[in-house]
Amino acid sequence: MPETNPTEINFIEQYLEYTAKTECPKFFHRWTAINSLAAYLGRSIHFKHGHFTIYPNLYTMLIGSPGTKKSSAIKIGAKLIKQAGYKTFAAKKTRQEKFLLDLAEQSERRFMAQGGSLTAEGSDILEQNLFGTEEQEDPADAYLDRPPAEMYVAADEFNNFIGINNLDFVSILGELWDYEGVYDYKLKSADSVFIPHPTVNILGGNTPTGFAHAFPPETIGQGFFSRLLLVYGEPTGVKYTFPPEPSEELQGVLIHTLHRIKAEVSGEVELTPEAEEAIDKIYHTWEGLDDMRFEHYANRRLAHLIKLCMVVMASRISTRMEKRDVIEANTLLTFTELLMPKALGEFGRSKNSAVAHRVMAVIDAANAPITLQGIWKAVHQDLDNRNQLIEMLNNLQVADKIQPVGGGYLPLKPVRDLEATGLVNFTLLTKEERELV
Repeated sequence: MPETNPTEINFIEQYLEYTAKTECPKFFHRWTAINSLAAYLGRSIHFKHGHFTIYPNLYTMLIGSPGTKKSSAIKIGAKLIKQAGYKTFAAKKTRQEKFLLDLAEQSERRFMAQGGSLTAEGSDILEQNLFGTEEQEDPADAYLDRPPAEMYVAADEFNNFIGINNLDFVSILGELWDYEGVYDYKLKSADSVFIPHPTVNILGGNTPTGFAHAFPPETIGQGFFSRLLLVYGEPTGVKYTFPPEPSEELQGVLIHTLHRIKAEVSGEVELTPEAEEAIDKIYHTWEGLDDMRFEHYANRRLAHLIKLCMVVMASRISTRMEKRDVIEANTLLTFTELLMPKALGEFGRSKNSAVAHRVMAVIDAANAPITLQGIWKAVHQDLDNRNQLIEMLNNLQVADKIQPVGGGYLPLKPVRDLEATGLVNFTLLTKEERELV
């Protein structure tokens, strides 16, 4: 584990200790801690960025093979913030209109709890919000001062939540990631729903195959995907026949830390000169991802970095962003980016993408160079002949995904001197996490 100041509180490190004795990958636990804290923060903190304001909400997808314990990681995080008082969870399965109505209703209930009252005519303010009023020239303006409409999508089976090929819903979620003001959506009934300051966090779980089923390849250029962080994990090999119960003492410490964060971390983020210089340097020197499927992600990378910096900063109960927060956030984001092509598999590449992903999975799982014959045994039912496999292997080799070794094949690990800038420090991650690359 990285060295930390024993006198300083750090929610993320506390959470990793709390979840240490589970079968889930530590990388999944780290991202669950970050995403859950982002949901817990809501819009309590903000970062002024030119004409716009950035909030710490995140869209994160944990991706791994079946049995990687994605669901366990997500459920542990969601349960913890619920115990700390967080209430606005999205339904596990929904439709886009119902999701938007739930967002609007949640804001109105907060408005009423804060002293909102009925209209002069005695009608329910909730009904007025959901369907607007004819008297106002611009009904949306009436909701600018309402509480933010917050929702946490903690969906361990994300496809159950989003559905299959639901492109309209995907597009709406993309809009809501950084929406400012009142979101006006016209329902099928021709009425409108007004959602003040929508604040959506997503922590989903999926497999590469399930991801490909939910999203057709042509949607990869949509805005939603540039806003989505794909977090890849692999089975740890750890097995607990009778898992140890979580420490009540650590659970109490975490809940107390969350309550302190809620009470003490609010308002506009202060940026130290060193942190400002570090972010500027990262923005101007980041080289991008080699994989063209993430071409549009580059346009959002700075926003992702700032959001992560805010969560890392809040984790130690502070509103002052320091250079160390930037380095930790950039390290995590850089490491996640190295694995994102692996998380996506062969999605969006070719008609044989599912088979190519299976070939890569077979090679990745091998403890020693695996021969052509060994790979053929694993995928022969998916291909017409061995020539197709040979062509696939050649393409993977040209793409620097695999390498021939001793008459067989091994995965080609990316080798880049990312730490040379001084703004990436992989020792902040655990040995288990670093071994993913």
